[in-house]
Order: sequence, then C-alpha cells, then structure tokens
Amino acid sequence: MKNQTKLFLLTFFLLITFTIPALADNTVKNISGAVYFSPKGDCTEAIVNEISHAKSEIYVQAYSFTSAPIAKALVDAHKRGIKVEVILDKSQRKERYTSATFLANGGIPTYIDSVHAIAHNKIIVIDKETVITGSFNFTKSAEEKNAENLLILQSKELASKYLMNWTKHKSHSEPYSGRE
Repeated sequence: MKNQTKLFLLTFFLLITFTIPALADNTVKNISGAVYFSPKGDCTEAIVNEISHAKSEIYVQAYSFTSAPIAKALVDAHKRGIKVEVILDKSQRKERYTSATFLANGGIPTYIDSVHAIAHNKIIVIDKETVITGSFNFTKSAEEKNAENLLILQSKELASKYLMNWTKHKSHSEPYSGRE
C-alpha cells in the first residue's frame, strides 16, 4: 500500500508540475518598466509623458476619470492624429465632474461599461507595447491625497493581453452620450 501511495503522489506531483504551467498561459517574459507611488509621486506627470510620446494608438479603461491633465493629453494626442478610445465605468454617467464629456467633446470615442458591478480597470495601452496600470485612478485625488501605485511596463506581449481584454470590454460597452 505504501508503494501505491508513493506512486500516486509522484504521478500527481508530475501531473501538477507539467500541466498547470501549460494550462495557465498567463506568464509574460521580458518586461521592463518603472514604478511610481502617490501621493505626490509624479504619477500624473508620468502618464502624460507616455501619452505625449504615443505614435499610433492609445486605449484607456478607467473607473474614475477626473484628471484634467490626463484628459487634455489624450485630446492633444487625438489632435496629433493618434487613435484614442476610452472605456469608463457606468458611474461616470452621473458623476458631478468627469472627463468623459471632455473626451467625447474632443472627438474621442468614449464608451461606458455598465455590464459589471464596477468596471474597476485602470489601464492605458499605448502603441501595442506600453501598459500603464496599477491602483492609480486617473484623478487629482489619486495624485495629491491617496496612497496608490502606478506601473509603466514595456512589453508587446503584455500589451497584447491587455488589448485583448480591452476589446472584450468594448464589445459590451455603450457609446457615451453625456451625463444623465
């Protein structure tokens, strides 16, 4: 009986060791990047800088979006001919101030993801190679008052995964037509 148990455990261990990594294709290699922390850690400035260097496209998903500097950088990028699209949480329809209206009025396709209880993503994908993410909301409070983190990562593989997820959310989002 002891040999059968040992054989079972060995087989189970080998199965787990070789099957789980094959099933979980969520690993990404060769990532470089930078990390920022708030309050007052220049997170907003880092995001605006990345947006200003975009060459072809910018995709945004945000929960709360009230940052005037980030919104302005996106509209400026759009005016430079950069493709910009934004998906926001449904709360942005009723917020007292939101960048959604500013973005939409600036000609940027803006969508509302109302399928989820909270569309809590905070990501920007730039040129299919840069991913900006972290707990950092795109708000003045996040920069000046909150304890948050921001990662700016360079990886085409990672950007591809984020862009696939962004596209999935866009497919069930509705065009933003102004505050309710």
